[in-house]
Amino acid sequence: MSAPVVVLAGGTGGAKLARGMLEAVGSDLVVIANTGDDIEIYGAYVSPDPDLVTFWLANRIDERGWGLAGDTFRVMDGLRAISVDVWFNLGDQDLAIGLERARRLGEGQRLTEAHRAIAQAMGAPDAVLPMSDSPVRTRVLSGGRWWAFQEYMIRAGGATGSTAVDDVDFRGARSARPTPEVLKAIATARAIVIGPSNPVISIGPILAVPGMRGALRDSPAPVVAISPLVAGQVVKGPTAAFMEFTGLALSSDGIAAYYDGLIDGLVADHRTKRLPVLETDVLMDTADARHRVATDAVKFALALR
Repeated sequence: MSAPVVVLAGGTGGAKLARGMLEAVGSDLVVIANTGDDIEIYGAYVSPDPDLVTFWLANRIDERGWGLAGDTFRVMDGLRAISVDVWFNLGDQDLAIGLERARRLGEGQRLTEAHRAIAQAMGAPDAVLPMSDSPVRTRVLSGGRWWAFQEYMIRAGGATGSTAVDDVDFRGARSARPTPEVLKAIATARAIVIGPSNPVISIGPILAVPGMRGALRDSPAPVVAISPLVAGQVVKGPTAAFMEFTGLALSSDGIAAYYDGLIDGLVADHRTKRLPVLETDVLMDTADARHRVATDAVKFALALR
């Protein structure tokens, strides 16, 4: 591998970019994935964002944009049949991955090692790094109570984007650290691209890990972010609610302000006076669009060096 292109990713936007970046830079790709969404449930350790990126890179993503293509839900059906409250719906293959991850962690493997083994068994590129081996859990204050992230999204209706956000906490972040693999990737990168993910809950947990911001600032690589907004609007999910919580505008100006001091440029379809902008269509609804956005983002970053 030559100097890597590093992508910070969480959620569907980050995973789509990672897929486009794989086509653009091949084996030079390294993805640092958010683990703030992780959850232990049904005896499994589920790591939604690293898995989502891996499914996209392995070309095994379901047409829904999440989960594995062709997965079944017989275990969930069986749990419902015996009156289990199945609020977190997990496919059978997805559950198997979570069970294997839990087994490996129970044997003392690091999260990084466990995910690498699973990705290799799936035939996926060895490109996805959890942001930390230590547990970090995103929690959201809404409606007068603190919710674990998955419960906020599913049980509290946060995924619709219509549920208020009063506060956000990344439990465990203070005692977490970036992994050696993450620090090496950042230090040796030729370009770093922050995916078009929700800045607060998909990229925020990554940046909350002590040492991560410093590593990004110290890296010789240019850092650019891709806006998650298309024509000034959120494509899907609760980005608007979380940006409102920050007090920042739902605009290129607001996205740039959130990453103030970390990024050298922004890829967006609307300009901002805060820093250099590559003004382009950032909607990644096709393979060609994903490849184009990824390629253009890298070229833009390198031009800023």
